[in-house]
Amino acid sequence: MNQFLNINYLKTGTLRQQLAYKELTDLEIFQKLQQYKPLLAGTIPIDIDIPSSDLDIICKCDNHTNFSNELSRLFGNQKSFRLTTKLVNEIQTTIATFDGQKFPIEIFGQNIESDKQNAFRHMLVEHQILLQKGKGFKDRIIALKKLGVKTEPAFAQLLDLKGDPYIELLKYK
Repeated sequence: MNQFLNINYLKTGTLRQQLAYKELTDLEIFQKLQQYKPLLAGTIPIDIDIPSSDLDIICKCDNHTNFSNELSRLFGNQKSFRLTTKLVNEIQTTIATFDGQKFPIEIFGQNIESDKQNAFRHMLVEHQILLQKGKGFKDRIIALKKLGVKTEPAFAQLLDLKGDPYIELLKYK
């Protein structure tokens, strides 16, 4: 089973992963969003986060109006709450952002199974690359991220991938 399908691995991870687990459980985000099959994606699960990294929670939503209403009801009272529905890569997407205690939080909903969404797929590929390439590669990714390079472009740069890094990374073997 994929370790990233449940956030329990965070409990025994790095300090930042443990803080993320506490934040997610204190806010009961996964329990409250259970019907939307939430998954944590991004840099924190694979330990390439930097201090400004957020908690990216991806969800499957069939109805963006209902999902938006639910996000507003559940998290609308959180600091800096914002909600938008827009096209992302030509896919209707609802995004809620707010500030948690320790992390910025982004909840991202599309009408695609959570584990099939690009954010989760990118993370899995990145995780495999990190396992293959080792600590030196990981340190170089983090250094690029600290310079402001987004995650997928950082991987593409170090792997010498040509074209759109978000597409090419998904093809990487």
